[in-house]
Amino acid sequence: MSLMIAVDGGGSGCRVLVADATGQILARATGGPANIATDPEGALRAILACSETAVRSACGSAALSELRHAYAGLGLAGANAKGASERLAAALPFARCRIETDAITAARGALGEADGILAAIGTGSVFVRQRAGQLQQFGGWGIVLGDEGSGARLGQAILIQAMRAAESFRPMTPYLASVLQRHDGPEGVIAFSLTARPADLAKFAPEILASSDPAAAEVWSESVSNIAEILRALGCGAELPASFNGGLGAAYSRALSDLPQRPALGSSLDGALLLARGLA
Repeated sequence: MSLMIAVDGGGSGCRVLVADATGQILARATGGPANIATDPEGALRAILACSETAVRSACGSAALSELRHAYAGLGLAGANAKGASERLAAALPFARCRIETDAITAARGALGEADGILAAIGTGSVFVRQRAGQLQQFGGWGIVLGDEGSGARLGQAILIQAMRAAESFRPMTPYLASVLQRHDGPEGVIAFSLTARPADLAKFAPEILASSDPAAAEVWSESVSNIAEILRALGCGAELPASFNGGLGAAYSRALSDLPQRPALGSSLDGALLLARGLA
């Protein structure tokens, strides 16, 4: 049996589905983070573990040899880093595989053949514009250079505000005080920041969205404005509506309801499956 394996990997986790040659889904699995630029070894382990779990679920415990005959499409954070995709491909057991950024597979799944702009916003963020069948990626550079509006950026921003409040550069608020308290004060926030990965920072995002605290509202409002500015710069309008996905996509969709929008047709996994089927 020829298996099709679709992988969607990012800073927060990895998702895998296994399908047969017709595209019928046989099994799914989830696992740890899979950003192949920031943690290539950890990403490889997560991809292999998820793939093995899904294949075992689909075909039984004796079917892991099926991996060597499978066609795999992978949409992965960090795939635009120089050499990252080539190194990963060499380590994977699949018969054939195609690796794209998770932004490209997300756009394939979300937009189909229609013109539009995908805003994929979760732990990180990236934007893809499709016009006349041509996909063009914008952003996706990681938290140091980009990731505007992402969960990691929201977490980073609230930590900065907490430190500013601790030094009386801005008013202290109840939420900022709680952030400082849970880290045992400013020194603890500094220590956390030195080792925190994007997924660690992104854990603040649900709190920020749920909070009525003035500092949280300020961070969220500024982030919404940044995303609106990006979408308008990319030409968002009636002929290029925005589609949102990712863990924060729905929140931004609601916050930017004044912009032309189209619901996403599918997910990054759907786009990765299209890649896999194209290899058969």
